Amino acid sequence: MRTRSSSPALLALSLGYFALGTASLAVVGLSAPIGRDLHVRPATVGTLVTIFALVFALAAPAATIVLGRVRRKRALLLGLGLLVLGGVAASVAPDYPTLCAARVLAGLGAAVFGPAASAAGSAIVPDDQRPRALATVFAGMTAASVLGVPLASSAGDALGWRGTMLAVTALTAVAFVLVARLLPGVEAEPAPTVRTFGDTLRSPGALPMVGTTFMIMTAQFTVYGVAGAYLAARFGAAQGTVALVLFGFGALGTAGNVLGSRLYVRLGGPGTVGLALGCFAAGFAVLTALPGSLPLALPPLALWAFASGLFIAPQQARLVELHPQRRGILLALNASGLYLGMSLGSLAGSALLPALGARPLSGIALLPLALATAAHLASMRRPAHVPAVPESPALSHH
Repeated sequence: MRTRSSSPALLALSLGYFALGTASLAVVGLSAPIGRDLHVRPATVGTLVTIFALVFALAAPAATIVLGRVRRKRALLLGLGLLVLGGVAASVAPDYPTLCAARVLAGLGAAVFGPAASAAGSAIVPDDQRPRALATVFAGMTAASVLGVPLASSAGDALGWRGTMLAVTALTAVAFVLVARLLPGVEAEPAPTVRTFGDTLRSPGALPMVGTTFMIMTAQFTVYGVAGAYLAARFGAAQGTVALVLFGFGALGTAGNVLGSRLYVRLGGPGTVGLALGCFAAGFAVLTALPGSLPLALPPLALWAFASGLFIAPQQARLVELHPQRRGILLALNASGLYLGMSLGSLAGSALLPALGARPLSGIALLPLALATAAHLASMRRPAHVPAVPESPALSHH
């Protein structure tokens, strides 16, 4: 259980992650109205996810270095402030290139906020509460799939895509106020250097763990990055049906996120991530084999959705335990891997959907998933001369 004093701060950070996740993914549900208004193909709108994610991936480590001496709370507010500016710019963008530029600004804000939020959440609770604290903070991201993406899809009809983006920006501003009021002071860690990043990434287990995250997200976003267009082309789903499917997807992802911290206690981090990989593989394989029937597709979509939330908190907890004194660096690297995978997957989906059609996408996603499995197995192997970091008793036994 989280301490009473930490809960409001963790929930404020979670709301910030919800705003970040909604800002990054809302375009998945708005692809049709954006495409019509700005005269681009709906599949092309998937590159807006790519731009946001790529900026995040490249900027997150740099932000950790540049802002290393800045108190964590100030860094969080800076990130949310940039997200607000990017959201306002997106809502008034007159054309697609300007919208892309607004996504760059928002991606910079996300790169500042995301890793700092996870690091702050893990720092304000006792060690034995880290997995649940990290699950609470990142629950905002999975909740963005439950409410943010499908509501954005529905709101696109009522408010237009510009009004929807402005509403997301208002939510980000609310998160800014709550973080400012509720988060206690969190001292910055010693400022890292580029060499520190390299040394940390070369430590046993770190690179395979980050690689696992990267490949899992690449696999997912090969399909999810163009989810609206994929569901319409593969299963004939109308706009309203797409919103319902995305809502269900996000709800199951949130359930996976909640259960992930609990399964961590019983299966350990490697076992929980391995279970998620198995669920991904089964879901993608069945989706590929099915005929174009949406009812038949719901069970494998549900399995995939559950896995999408299952692995995040256990993977973050494994990285924090690997080097607790370098949690900020490792979480920034993991966030970069996560968003770089989103970027690569979305780019692949945007290119492959028009070229090959919808059906092969889930089969193609099995290729990066196989690489993720190989990286995960490598993360569990440690050189004989390097002792394993023992699990906290509070994490090993409940």
